[in-house]
Amino acid sequence: MKRFARIVVGLTFGLVAISASLAADATKIGFITVSSGEPYAMIETAAKQRAKRDGNIDLILAEGASGTDSQGQIALIDSMIAKGVAAIAITPADNTVSAALDKAVAAGIKVVLIDNDIPGWSGKTAYVGGNNLKGGIHAGQWLHDHTRDGDKFGILESTPGVPALDDRVVGMLQGLGDRKLNIVGREATLCDQDDGSKAAAVLLAAHPDLSGIFSACGPLAVGAIQSLKSAKVDFSKFTLVGFDICCGEREALVAGEEDATIAHAPDRLGDMGLATAAKAARGEAVDANVDTGNVLVTGENADDVK
Repeated sequence: MKRFARIVVGLTFGLVAISASLAADATKIGFITVSSGEPYAMIETAAKQRAKRDGNIDLILAEGASGTDSQGQIALIDSMIAKGVAAIAITPADNTVSAALDKAVAAGIKVVLIDNDIPGWSGKTAYVGGNNLKGGIHAGQWLHDHTRDGDKFGILESTPGVPALDDRVVGMLQGLGDRKLNIVGREATLCDQDDGSKAAAVLLAAHPDLSGIFSACGPLAVGAIQSLKSAKVDFSKFTLVGFDICCGEREALVAGEEDATIAHAPDRLGDMGLATAAKAARGEAVDANVDTGNVLVTGENADDVK
């Protein structure tokens, strides 16, 4: 009996040791998003699913407080460095976080940017995301075919100075081609629903005959709908195009309150972003630019796009 007990104890310690060894060998990756809201919650969910399928990733999730919380992200980057992660996958709030990311690179940590790029920053191992300029062009081409010359349009711009979001507006204007819309206002926002509502109200107050709005991100479009309803705008005669398919856009498309939006597929951002970071951390070769693609979504295909 004593011999049997010793065998059991020995097996138990052996299993514990094996488990500890596997845990020690797991690739530790920090995954930082802009906030816990949509579409970032979907991005995180996809990252967790990827980590589970991989089976050997120690995933540490963290979120900033908002789309402009660069200081919060800097603190999170410092925390990831202290925790000894092998890679950081991050959706940067803006380019001011690059100095903190430089410290991570100096510590031997691979950095993968997701969704928002930092153009000109040489420390990144890869950028994973849809091409925002192409997405904007796609939206502009749709507008070209669904508007008339002289239509009065407003633009709800996102956080100024974030290249990925600026590219959406630049691309949309390029995509219009020879369509001569009358752009009567461009409102800068922080890309949240409340800002979208306020900015749309400003445009409508100044231009009651406004024909349409292009929104550089989803929350702005959803916020704009609130003001459009308050102003009793006839949605069948108004054109609203967004970007992101998040936070109520899908429902708005189906209801006919929004006409179109561009999707970067949050599930692909989370899945491919974490997969790229894991490969980089393990010393495997990765592409410098991983394009997750984009798709134009309307009420007809809204239920099919994830």
